[in-house]
Amino acid sequence: MAAIIQLSYQGGTMKLSARNQFQGTVTKITEGQAMAEVTVKVGTLEFVAAITEGSVKSMGLKVNDSVLVAVKATEVMIGK
Repeated sequence: MAAIIQLSYQGGTMKLSARNQFQGTVTKITEGQAMAEVTVKVGTLEFVAAITEGSVKSMGLKVNDSVLVAVKATEVMIGK
């Protein structure tokens, strides 16, 4: 089962119930035809979220923006 990653722009007043929230900085936005991949650096980790192009535009997301990454997952798996 895939994790759901939601990006929230810090300029807004939205509150989330998700417990796994991380403050980070947008380092890369790769735009496609309908979807975009947004890479967010949180400390030494990077999160990559696939969101719609419309969401990137409506949120006004840009590289170096401060954002909140909220992760909601029913399972977390580790492999070796």
